[in-house]
Amino acid sequence: MFTIPKTMKGIQLIGHGGPEMLQYSNDIPVPKPEVNEVLIRVSAAGVNNTDINTRIAWYSKSGSCNSDASWSGSALVFPRIQGADVCGTIVDVGANVSKERLGERVLIEPCLSEANGQQLDSPWYYGSECDGGFAEYTVVAAKHVYAVNSSLSDTELASFPCSYSTAENMLTRASVVARNRVLISGASGGVGSAAIQLAKARGAYVIAITSPIKNQQLLELGADQVIPRDADLLEVLGENSIDVVIDLVAGKQWTQLLHVLKPHGRYAVSGAIGAALVELDVRTLYLKDLSFFGCTVLSPEVFKNVVNCIEQGKIKPIVAQVFPLEEINTAQDLFLKKKHVGNIVLNVSEQ
Repeated sequence: MFTIPKTMKGIQLIGHGGPEMLQYSNDIPVPKPEVNEVLIRVSAAGVNNTDINTRIAWYSKSGSCNSDASWSGSALVFPRIQGADVCGTIVDVGANVSKERLGERVLIEPCLSEANGQQLDSPWYYGSECDGGFAEYTVVAAKHVYAVNSSLSDTELASFPCSYSTAENMLTRASVVARNRVLISGASGGVGSAAIQLAKARGAYVIAITSPIKNQQLLELGADQVIPRDADLLEVLGENSIDVVIDLVAGKQWTQLLHVLKPHGRYAVSGAIGAALVELDVRTLYLKDLSFFGCTVLSPEVFKNVVNCIEQGKIKPIVAQVFPLEEINTAQDLFLKKKHVGNIVLNVSEQ
């Protein structure tokens, strides 16, 4: 029988700010699963924008990071263990959870509707409103924990949860179907590269926007066409040429994204790494009968769809680099340079 220790190693966020706010510790108390919860021994955890944005208080619209800087718009509680992308093994269960789940290799759905044994009035994000996976052990509601049957390694599986569920949610909300022409901005990042694969799995024609140095990698992922991120989209694609835009960037190209959409086109967004504030000519929106989708909370079927795609081999992991947990600052620094394709993953514990 596996013995659960009393303390664990992990990374605690002790306040908003730079990398110095991430503090490594080897004596954090191991959490215990309460009603409807499971305890997971974390083997690998991915690095993503959400964890960094939460650390630097990017989500705060008021400018007062003490009041609204968590993912849901409330104040963050410190110390906080971040980490939204997790693969691990169930090693203990709380009340109302079958002991048959012990030993399952699992992925955690990062968008939570249940926590602390209760249904939430508004969703939480794993690693923001509650502790996440940058530690050897974590607890989470059993309903958000999905067994995965795959020959992929734990490190490879940890590259999927946040980016692939975000991408699948955008494609689902925008009703992407076979033969749709889909334009993806920020296509070389974790969500963008996931969106390429998932859109191709739906039979779409995929056009990826990225830097030229990454063209070949995205073509190998399945993109039908790659265009430079500084290109004039109207000149390259033409007006009214795209059915769906999957936007992870916003910024200065935003108005062009609307012009290349066909009448009745669909625009889905879940990121703004280019710039959060854009100008909208409302006439473009209503005269073209466009539909806009802000995509954050996952639709109920989304994460299961991602797990099914993993098990059926329809999507593949793209792990750019792996670091030990203690080197989280190096990993996040590399992540922010955006020179990689896919995901950066942390090894948390030996299995």
